[in-house]
Amino acid sequence: MSALEPGSAAPTRSGWVSGDVDHAAVAGSARAWGWWYVAEHRIRAMRSYVASWALIGIGSPFLYLMGLGLGLGLLVDANQGSEGVDGVPYLTFLAPALAMATVMQTASQENTYGVFGGFKWFPMFFAMNGTPISAWQIVVGFQVSVLARVVLPLAAFAGVIAVFGIGDGVRALLLLPIGLLLSVAVGFAVMSWVATQTEDRGQLSFIERFVVVPLTLFSGTYFPLETLPLYLQWIGWISPLWHAAELGRVALYGAELAPGMVLVHVLFLVALAAVTCALSIRTFRRRLDR
Repeated sequence: MSALEPGSAAPTRSGWVSGDVDHAAVAGSARAWGWWYVAEHRIRAMRSYVASWALIGIGSPFLYLMGLGLGLGLLVDANQGSEGVDGVPYLTFLAPALAMATVMQTASQENTYGVFGGFKWFPMFFAMNGTPISAWQIVVGFQVSVLARVVLPLAAFAGVIAVFGIGDGVRALLLLPIGLLLSVAVGFAVMSWVATQTEDRGQLSFIERFVVVPLTLFSGTYFPLETLPLYLQWIGWISPLWHAAELGRVALYGAELAPGMVLVHVLFLVALAAVTCALSIRTFRRRLDR
């Protein structure tokens, strides 16, 4: 009997198993858990650079916080006196925003070349679409894998904050869910645009240069947004980084906000994620069904 005939042995990673392959069950599993299969595929691929990923993810928070804390932070605190910034030492004010800025940068990078490459350079999205996995599962699964990518630097920031007494260690853990929400909002937003690009003419690098960097500078990361002229403050108002940084400051040291602003910050990030997720799914369906 041929190995390809029904009832014959079927190859697996561990050898051969006997019996028919239940194709209906396999298809049903893919329809139910396809998003996780996509995420698992990308997470497994990350193993090829896990050493550098871990080194950067753990080392960057330490270098950023200690470098700024022992340099700019000492200068600011010396000039501000006991009041500090927002009523706390400058490094405590800065830490949540730096954590969120790292999340924004990571989510942006993963959803730029990762999404474009999935269509153009190594068209894995088309291969996935040839299975029962649907477009929405590819989109969602991709973002789940990005969440796995940003968890490490978020945890490292929380650890550095706790170890060096920048803030309360337990409250620092609240930065993780805020950062994950920011990752989803930024990730879907970048994905929704990158998925529309069919050729690389250098425009992919624009996101880092003309979106990520300006938002980092004008989102109240290094100083309160209110210190900017009013004609520049609108950049922060529409920036997901500002909304996440404000939530992070509330979580870490109880920064005072106007009534209802916590809800506004959360709803902004949720709405951005929901709208751009829908746009991403629509674009993926259109490209994959051609």
